[in-house]
Amino acid sequence: MIPFENTLPYETIGKDVYLIECPYCGERNVLLPLRTADLTPIREGRKRLIVFPCCREKMTAVDADRDYLLGDRPIRRR
Repeated sequence: MIPFENTLPYETIGKDVYLIECPYCGERNVLLPLRTADLTPIREGRKRLIVFPCCREKMTAVDADRDYLLGDRPIRRR
């Protein structure tokens, strides 16, 4: 079972990947340094380091589906 606290919901608009809210600093509408084409290798098992542009926090994405990124450690609180 995938731990819920390791997931991060995202949205795609065009070729860009956005977060509704940064889980670390609370900034709204954060444009991630990812494109929709970058999600395919993550889905196939390739890890990807993501640095949030708003607060410079880091997470490693280990998997993705159409709605969520899965991190290697807890990202949000229950």
